[in-house]
Amino acid sequence: MRIGELARITGTTTRALRYYEEQGLLRPDRSTNGYRSYGEGAVRVVANIRLLLAAGLTTDDLRLLDGCLRDELTGSHACADPNPKIEVFEQRLALLQSRVDDLAAVRDQLLDRLSDLRGQPARPGRPHCPPTTPRAEHATAA
Repeated sequence: MRIGELARITGTTTRALRYYEEQGLLRPDRSTNGYRSYGEGAVRVVANIRLLLAAGLTTDDLRLLDGCLRDELTGSHACADPNPKIEVFEQRLALLQSRVDDLAAVRDQLLDRLSDLRGQPARPGRPHCPPTTPRAEHATAA
């Protein structure tokens, strides 16, 4: 199949597919006239690339998983050497957990501020934070 057809089937753009190729993640065959040609397995590779990028992995991470990109990542599969995959996934999961923790802390702070603004008591288990006052540099001049 040609690049346009692969883009349509996978719901991505030809530009993204060219980028995946530049990054060494997608390897089309080339005809004598230079056109890209993709086999049926390319659909799975693109789906896996998109899934893993959306999960927070980088293209550098994906290059480490190279052989595994051709596997079915969402179901039962056997990667020839799972060790690089395990290491990359563990690193990314730790980073994602850190981001989740940071976002939860921000959420809690915003909920506390909202309670303060509404004059509501502090949430159970959370100390009441006094309302913040504008700092001098943020105060408007009269």
